[in-house]
Amino acid sequence: MSLLLVITYLDRVCISVAGPRIQEALHIGPIAWGWVTGIFTLSYAAFEIPSGALGDRIGPRRVLTRIVLWWSGFTSLTGMVTGYYPLLLTRFFFGAGEAGAFPNASVAVARWFPVHERGRAFGICLMASQLGGAIAPLLVIPIQVHYGWRASFYVFGVLGVAWSVVWYWWFRDSPAEKAGVNQAELEGTRDVAAKAHHGLQWKIAFCSRNLWAVMGVGYCYLYTYYFFQSWFHTYLVKARRYSENDLLLSSLPFLVAAFANCVGGFASNALVKKLGLKWGRRSIGVAGLVTAALCTVAVMFTQQRLEALILLSLVCGGITFQQPTAFAVCLDIGGEYAGAVVGAFNTACQIASFVSSLAFGYLVERYGSYNVPFIPMAALLLIGAWLWLKVDPAEALIPQTRPASAIGVIPADVG
Repeated sequence: MSLLLVITYLDRVCISVAGPRIQEALHIGPIAWGWVTGIFTLSYAAFEIPSGALGDRIGPRRVLTRIVLWWSGFTSLTGMVTGYYPLLLTRFFFGAGEAGAFPNASVAVARWFPVHERGRAFGICLMASQLGGAIAPLLVIPIQVHYGWRASFYVFGVLGVAWSVVWYWWFRDSPAEKAGVNQAELEGTRDVAAKAHHGLQWKIAFCSRNLWAVMGVGYCYLYTYYFFQSWFHTYLVKARRYSENDLLLSSLPFLVAAFANCVGGFASNALVKKLGLKWGRRSIGVAGLVTAALCTVAVMFTQQRLEALILLSLVCGGITFQQPTAFAVCLDIGGEYAGAVVGAFNTACQIASFVSSLAFGYLVERYGSYNVPFIPMAALLLIGAWLWLKVDPAEALIPQTRPASAIGVIPADVG
């Protein structure tokens, strides 16, 4: 799964790194580029819940194989487009195909890891995704310089095909299906993996304030986080006067994010054991988003190129510090419906990404400033920190879905 998320972010960040060259080649302005980066998230959001729920029912082995083959094809097709509207259409289908990747990865975590290990598992996997973002400029820029921007999309498309073949051959949907799994591992995971997966009762689910709070947290932090996958490299070139060679430094936020993902995942495990499930999760979320908000404000007031990059790296780090905990909470409250709940959470996230991508372009065009778009970013990060105080990971979405044996590994004060 870690390798999957490396490839996922290579493919996503590739469009951002290649952005300045694509905009120049296809004569695309700020508002139009906002639609290019935003259309991906629109289709991604539309198919998140169905793809996540499908993984709950038939398992992540088959669903992830289909997802990766689909998006790899449209990654390569991105390199073939010759105009603005074909590019929009390609990116729309790219998003539709990739939808469900994170929900189904979450299903795999729910089936293979007991509750107290999930924060760490997400921390390691999400750290890998950030490494993909960090590696992307180091690979894309040399390919672009020597072979043009189109070649980078062809190369990355092949990686996903290779991954999907190995995944389908090796992975199994639950520990019970995999040879070599010992009895202790089976005991720790059998509750979620063994349940019959009927459809989640969405009427009950969407009456849950807990679910809406989690989705609100996702919306608030993804609004800012998507900047690093959409506008970040264009911002460095046009607002901070970075050259194409200077863009190699754009790996810094993703390296910081990788470290923050890992630390946040391990910190979540430690604090859950010390403070209980509720405050062990909440404290990570509040600390991460408040830090990110303060650094976002600071970006607007610095004139130095390197300082701006360092502050943006801390913004990314603050967000990703709490990210593994956000996914772990979806599993806490979702039980055997983890895929559907992560799908709902990620739908809120992708709606935020779509709005963010368009808003950034419109605000730059309207005010002629690359600082103005950071104002709503900082505000939403603070709102997200407040919403973390409304999240209760000890409160299951459907009460009977909470695995009895899993509660035993959590301190008694949350039971």
